[in-house]
Amino acid sequence: MLATAIWLAMWSVMGQATLIAVTAVLIVVFTLLGTWATAKLEPFWGEDPSRVVVDEMVGVWIPLLIATEWKTALAALILFRFFDIAKPLGIRRLDERPGAFWVMGDDIAAGIYSAIVLGAALGVAHYLN
Repeated sequence: MLATAIWLAMWSVMGQATLIAVTAVLIVVFTLLGTWATAKLEPFWGEDPSRVVVDEMVGVWIPLLIATEWKTALAALILFRFFDIAKPLGIRRLDERPGAFWVMGDDIAAGIYSAIVLGAALGVAHYLN
């Protein structure tokens, strides 16, 4: 929810193009930082430490790249949580892989699937209007 709240705050003050660019930069920077931090913390906190939530922030920012308002932001969050919890379509296999990047990788995949579903839904809604 924190990632969505951050995005909504940015959405309220930025134009769409700037918002997309800033969100993309956040995804890249936090993926790198999250991978590094996880590698440093795993020896102390164990594999995929639940105290590290940056992976979920990155995951939800991915579908937010195509969100246009608070309603689509909420849909992005719900879709991400579904894919993150259910782990369908190979996400579970990514989650089971060892290594700091894969802590981030399964959430990145969940975010990509969420973006695909959200984009399809937005496309259908646009077509029907």
